[in-house]
Amino acid sequence: MSSIFHAFTLTAAPVSLEEGLKILERDNHRCQYCGLDGNASFENALAMSVDFVMPRARKGKKDPANLVACCRTCNLIKGTRVYKNFEDAKAFVLSRRAQLRKNWEAKQKATAKV
Repeated sequence: MSSIFHAFTLTAAPVSLEEGLKILERDNHRCQYCGLDGNASFENALAMSVDFVMPRARKGKKDPANLVACCRTCNLIKGTRVYKNFEDAKAFVLSRRAQLRKNWEAKQKATAKV
């Protein structure tokens, strides 16, 4: 049965622990989208991951040039969208974070008034 599932695999395996640690070290454990410092606290370190700039789901390669350190929040916001380049991806992520923050703050104010 398990061989059937292997036939559906279309992309390369995700980054290994060793490969991921090399990318995090290269980027100084800092999210390349929002700048979160993974060295600042244990909680920040837990939030760090490695992102495929061109997503694996869109045939992005497991190449150091296509990998960046990022926090899980930015990774989730970026999703599997495809951008012309890293700068466009970063601009989208930062814009979306600002929009989410604004919505969250408005909701907090509305809740506080009740």
